[in-house]
Amino acid sequence: MLTQGVVLSDRYLLSERIATGGMGAVWRCTDTLLDRQVAVKVLLPSLVADPEFTTRFHAEARMMAALRHPGIVQVHDFGSATLADGSQVSYLVMEYVDGEPLTTWVRRAGRLDPASTMSVVAQAARALHVAHLAGIVHRDVKPGNLLVKRDGSVVLVDFGIARSTTMAGITAANMVLGTASYMSPEQAAAQPVSPATDVYALGAVAYYCLAGRPPFEGENPLQVALRHVQDEPAPLPAGTPPAVIEVVRRALAKRPGDRYPSAAGMADAAQDARDATLATVPVPPRPPWAVDGPA
Repeated sequence: MLTQGVVLSDRYLLSERIATGGMGAVWRCTDTLLDRQVAVKVLLPSLVADPEFTTRFHAEARMMAALRHPGIVQVHDFGSATLADGSQVSYLVMEYVDGEPLTTWVRRAGRLDPASTMSVVAQAARALHVAHLAGIVHRDVKPGNLLVKRDGSVVLVDFGIARSTTMAGITAANMVLGTASYMSPEQAAAQPVSPATDVYALGAVAYYCLAGRPPFEGENPLQVALRHVQDEPAPLPAGTPPAVIEVVRRALAKRPGDRYPSAAGMADAAQDARDATLATVPVPPRPPWAVDGPA
């Protein structure tokens, strides 16, 4: 059993559990060899028991470790350890990001102003583009996987790892409502994914920031996922600048070919919308992380 004070592989000292998700728990740890804070994701035993999953997971951990971008959480290490009770655990070691999930900021503020929202989108889209160039599709872009630092910088976590899970379709046994809320129509229909899948999800994140709720809601994940396929979202709040509305509208197009041709294109559009908004619309009180200057 994992508890505070457990040391994995004679190196990673577990200090505090900071998140729990569909793949396992994330702990703030001390790397006793390098004397630094890291985040360690300990995978669920049910996932590790699947040899095919383990193979894909290790391959993608190596791919992620090769990526270098300030908006992508850095992967340092992965491995397995034997606990005191004899059980085996597998883990992924990442940089520790001193920030809070975007979800926390939106809940605290009710919703974000358009300029701040476009800043988040531009930063996240640039990070996504780097991963897409490396052949990695995130598949699970959502507010909980975007960490915002005090200086306003945004870091994507669980990047690429979601690709190794069985959450491609609406019948996945481990689907949760948070994932369905930002799922692209092609994912909901169990069709092939592409970088456009992440563009759609980021558009849904932008909608959430502006409206204070996801574009589609329902009583269960299946209902929500189907709404992504069949329905159009309600209009954004009155007063949302047209340029911002257009960014969200295009990103949320049902057909992948009707969305931005790349995450880089979405980043440029979001940056332009942010700059236009700041130039013409008085900015209301902003979250403490929202800073002036380029996103």
